[in-house]
Amino acid sequence: MILVTGATGHIGNVLVRKLIEQGKLVRALTWRGEDTTPLADLPVEQVEGDVLDPESLEQAFRGIETVYHLAGVISIMPGHDPLVWQVNVEGTRNVLQAARRACIHRLIYTSSIHALTRAPHGVLIDEALGFDANNPYGEYDRSKAAASLEVLQAARTDLDAVLVCPTGVIGPYDFRGSEMGEVIRGAAYARPMFYVEGAYDFVDVRDVVDGLLAAEEKGRRGEAYILGGHKISVRYMIETVREVTGKAFASIKIPFSLAELAARFTPWYYRQTRTRPRFTPYSLEVLQSNSNISHEKASSELGYRPRPVIETIADTVRWFFENRRARLTT
Repeated sequence: MILVTGATGHIGNVLVRKLIEQGKLVRALTWRGEDTTPLADLPVEQVEGDVLDPESLEQAFRGIETVYHLAGVISIMPGHDPLVWQVNVEGTRNVLQAARRACIHRLIYTSSIHALTRAPHGVLIDEALGFDANNPYGEYDRSKAAASLEVLQAARTDLDAVLVCPTGVIGPYDFRGSEMGEVIRGAAYARPMFYVEGAYDFVDVRDVVDGLLAAEEKGRRGEAYILGGHKISVRYMIETVREVTGKAFASIKIPFSLAELAARFTPWYYRQTRTRPRFTPYSLEVLQSNSNISHEKASSELGYRPRPVIETIADTVRWFFENRRARLTT
C-alpha cells in the first residue's frame, strides 16, 4: 500500500488520482477536520492525522511500502511563522522517523525549487546549487531547504529516499486556488486583470505527478530532481487564457515601482483581514528573480517530459468552468 501525506493539496490529490488509475491501493493522510473535497468519490482510504503527532503517523504507516510526503505549509508572508517551520521541518523529521520504524521500501519527498540556493540572473539553476537553509528570501524557502537536508541525511544513512523540486505548479484539480491558478481563473471568467510584468517557470501539476512516479521507480537514492516546465510571463498567461476562451476583458499592467510600494502594505492588510495572501514582497520578488531553470537531470534520468504550456492553461480553464462549485474556502 502507498501512503500520500498532503493528499488534499494540488499535487497531492492529482497524485492520488493517478495512483488509483494505475490500480494501486492508496492511503491518504489528511489533517483533522480539513475539507477533503479534493478526494471526494475516490476509492482511497482516508486516515486523519498530523505530521506533528508521531502517534498518528505510526498508525498511518502500518502496512505501508511506499510514502509520498507532500504535507506542508506554504507561506508568501514576510517574517517568522512558527507553524511553517514546525510542519515543514519538524513534521518531516517525524515522517522520516515513522518511515524508519515501518521499514518502508522508498520515500519520495516533494521539496521546492525555492529550497535551492538562489542564483543571480545569468546563472543556470540546477540541482548542483544545493539546498540553502539560510535563504534570506522567506521562511517557507528556509523551511523547505532545512527539511530537504534532513531527507538527504536520512538517505545517506538509513532510509531509501528521493527528492523532487517542482517549479511554479499550475493545472487542473486546483481546489484551493493557487496564486497563479487564481490568475487563470480570473481571466477565464473575463474579470479585469491587473498584473505586474514578470515571468517564472511554470509546470503542469500532472507532469509533476508523472515526475514523482518516475522518481519512485527510477530515481537514485539521495538525489534531487527539478521538475520544471516552461518560462512564461504573467502577461503571456493572461493572453493565452483570452485566446483559449475567446472572451474580451481588460488587462492592465501595473508599473513595477507602484507594485513594489503597494507590496509594503499588503502583509498588514492580509493579517488584519485574515484573508489568504496573494500579493506580497515575496511573490513580487519571485516574478523578478532568475527563472533560467533546468530540468535536464529529470529528463535524462527519469524520462521526464513536461507538456506544452498552452495545453496546461486550456485544461485548467476547462476544469475551472466544469468545477465552479468545487473551490475550497481555505
